[in-house]
Amino acid sequence: MSKLLGRLLRFDEALAGLALCLMALIPLLEIMARPLLGRGIANAPVLVQHLGLVLAMLGAVAAERNGHLSTLAGGNQLTGHAGRRLFAEGSAAIVCGMLAEASWRFVLSEMQVSHDLAYGMPAWWLQLVMPLGFALLGLKLGARCFAASNQALKWTVALLFPLLGMALARSFEAQVLPLWPAALWLLAMLLLGAPIFAVLGGLALALFWQDGAPLASVPLSHYQITVNPSLPALPLFTLAGLLLARSGAAQRLGEVFLALFGAGVGGTVAASAVLCSLFTAFTGGSGVTILALGGLLLPLLRKAGFPEQRGISLVTSASALGVLLAPSVPLIMVAIIARVPINTMFLAGLLPAVVMVICLLVFGGYLRRGGLTPPTSGSRPPLGKTLWTAKWELLAPLVALGSLISGLATPTESAALTAVYALLTQTLAHRELGWRKLGTILSDCAQIIGGVMLILGMALGLSNYLVDAGIPDAAIEWVQGAIPNKFAFLLALCAFLFLAAALMEIYAALVVLVPLLLPVALSYGIDPVHFGIIFLAAMEMGFLCPPAGMNIYFASAMFGKPLRHVAVSVLPALLAIFIGTLLIAALPMLATGLPALLGKN
Repeated sequence: MSKLLGRLLRFDEALAGLALCLMALIPLLEIMARPLLGRGIANAPVLVQHLGLVLAMLGAVAAERNGHLSTLAGGNQLTGHAGRRLFAEGSAAIVCGMLAEASWRFVLSEMQVSHDLAYGMPAWWLQLVMPLGFALLGLKLGARCFAASNQALKWTVALLFPLLGMALARSFEAQVLPLWPAALWLLAMLLLGAPIFAVLGGLALALFWQDGAPLASVPLSHYQITVNPSLPALPLFTLAGLLLARSGAAQRLGEVFLALFGAGVGGTVAASAVLCSLFTAFTGGSGVTILALGGLLLPLLRKAGFPEQRGISLVTSASALGVLLAPSVPLIMVAIIARVPINTMFLAGLLPAVVMVICLLVFGGYLRRGGLTPPTSGSRPPLGKTLWTAKWELLAPLVALGSLISGLATPTESAALTAVYALLTQTLAHRELGWRKLGTILSDCAQIIGGVMLILGMALGLSNYLVDAGIPDAAIEWVQGAIPNKFAFLLALCAFLFLAAALMEIYAALVVLVPLLLPVALSYGIDPVHFGIIFLAAMEMGFLCPPAGMNIYFASAMFGKPLRHVAVSVLPALLAIFIGTLLIAALPMLATGLPALLGKN
């Protein structure tokens, strides 16, 4: 019975993987059908967007099972005191039950005004995945509270948590409840290790509850951001990055950069920094870069005479810099939230990314010659041979950016082209990805996107409430009274974002803080593109600061070093990134110059 239940509960991974495959296939069929048949697939963009909803919800269920839902401490596998686990996971399960009930109310309202997605398929068929997904999350989180040997009893008791949440949401739907008890409960959840999405979702529900507003407003926000027209680019670019990360692409690209920069200590350091930044832009996560490149770059750095601690520091910190480079997920998110064209943000991030890499190398002290050990023998690989070997990987950015910036493809079509290109080159040209590994990559991609989208959806619900409550207008009035001019505001903004990055997961910070801070920045005459680049540059520091700094957790696990050892090693990098952020803030042309020059602004 338990084995059967386990297989049923893993069915989400297969459905999420299928949705991801269709999201890549439909845009390609659309591109081919338009010139051949004179028309494309009926309502293809909207269909792909709703497949993204299926991917997000079922991917989140899979992410919960494998411990990939973000918490304040970086994971959701709670250990230790049973009471702590019972409170944190049980409370999160109750919140999921509330979200399931609120989502069901949203679906019921959609049924009454049902519209077709394509070929007679009602939209609410796919919208049903929201209440189902939240209910499954509540069931699985509830099951984590117990380590009972009797599986039937365990799952029966676990079911009580989401059912309690659904009952609470249904019983108090039209009532006005005080905020402070819920706020204290949610704070305790956060500190004891509950998933961040549950805390954000619970806070959004509590805020709407205290105003007597419909709780369906929260799942409505989750639905709106999940089916945003630009959102399908996120999982598809992430899939392309994972396909490259799980093959030998890292080794081939590493050889290219060593051939370009040289095999000495300076060349190896520069090659490592540039390669980590580029790889993070494609993989969608700096943690993936550390895991994919750490085992390759650290031995090369040590072979060149670089001390181990500084080598760990370089790989850990340089992996945070890729968020400014296309097609990184945070860069796309800023474009969506700030309502800036994605290709404009792609161009805007190029020069600031170069500035950040230079600042890291110079002000981080990685080019300092002191403390180096004599290098072991090593030769510079031949440039021509390495370029030919890595030709398919080197063409990937041209496929991604060329098709988008040229206007030949939409962001979703460009992402689909890139994902299929990576799949074909790594499976056919290099023959490095088999069916089993492809299945694992699809599952991992679904889990990454599911975990991210849960946070984004819940954070957007919270952000929408704050906007409706007039918080941005009040913030503009207060800030303009306290900060006299634009330059003082930019300095204060950088300092505030530095603190926020250390305390908030980057995707939650994007959805909560950008809508609040952007109107304030606009009131000082700051270009939204410039603001978005400043925001991302400051957020790079957050990858290296506990408690939200995921890079130091990944590096500690990858290199087998204590967390404190890694955290101390990246302190010079924090100063370097902060200096780089100030330079970008002081020189708007770094962000706005290239888009203006190419007519993309």
